[in-house]
Amino acid sequence: MYVIDAKNLTKVFDHETLAVDNISVKVKKGEIFGFLGPNGAGKTTTIRMLSTLLKPTKGWASVCGYDVVKEPGKVRRCIGIVFQDPALDEQLTGKENLDFHARIYGLSRNSRDKRIIEVLELVGLEDRANELVKNYSGGMRRRLEIARGLMHYPDVLFLDEPTLGLDVQTRRAIWDYILKLNKDEGITIFLTTHYMEEAEKLSDRVAIIDNGKIMVLDKPSNLRSLVGSDVLTVGCGNCAKLESELKKEDWVEKIIHHDNLLEVYVKRGEGRIPALFKVAEKINEDIGFINLRKPSLEDIYLHFTGKTIREESANTSERMKIMMGGRRKR
Repeated sequence: MYVIDAKNLTKVFDHETLAVDNISVKVKKGEIFGFLGPNGAGKTTTIRMLSTLLKPTKGWASVCGYDVVKEPGKVRRCIGIVFQDPALDEQLTGKENLDFHARIYGLSRNSRDKRIIEVLELVGLEDRANELVKNYSGGMRRRLEIARGLMHYPDVLFLDEPTLGLDVQTRRAIWDYILKLNKDEGITIFLTTHYMEEAEKLSDRVAIIDNGKIMVLDKPSNLRSLVGSDVLTVGCGNCAKLESELKKEDWVEKIIHHDNLLEVYVKRGEGRIPALFKVAEKINEDIGFINLRKPSLEDIYLHFTGKTIREESANTSERMKIMMGGRRKR
């Protein structure tokens, strides 16, 4: 049995805005599953359906073996969730926030006291337990929210953009805590993110979602093999002219043009650099630099969507401003 099992899950808002488009996914027990895509791709809407906060327009899903529509109470007992937006009471201490959450779930006093110590140690906040949350840093608040999601011993933890808005150092610290709780608690984690590095660092498997559709789903290593090619990033002045000439070469598999950069996909990239310089010399084009790298999740996103995730996030934000106005976000 899969801990999360969804088939043809679909959500339409206001009879016209398709937020999630017929997605199917299965998540194994103890797995960290990454849902990667730009803002507005349908990631949060999917989590809200799986956690019983939204009813699907169409399709079916179960979490911990319970139907999310027919058995929402049982689903909620077995999950924890950390939302994008902060949901802590700043006028309470860290310990008081955890205690309040545990009371809602009916934990006895002895169970609450024991579990509070455990989860605070897990996220490294045991020495700040009695401090008001209003005095916590952004990273500390995020860690406390993760701790709160663990208070009632859930089988599944949903993390919706858990490091959004945090600095790089704090983000990496949160990654360490996520990996630790997955290992120590054996908990299944469903993680949404638009950070490529985050998805690759944390996820056992990754689904790339774009415009509400799952484009591809596999282990990060397997996804990289789908692209296969090395990537030569070329800084150039007249990139359009250089692109035109490179497309005539049989060793060039694909080219992505970004302003004053070309991303050239080739086999055995180290051996192709001299050939690329020869093409540039033939048309008197100066090359500012060449970088060689192996395929990343960014390249995989490009491969399946034709856009970088940053471009798609910007485009989606603009579309939503124009099309949706005051409607709810995906």
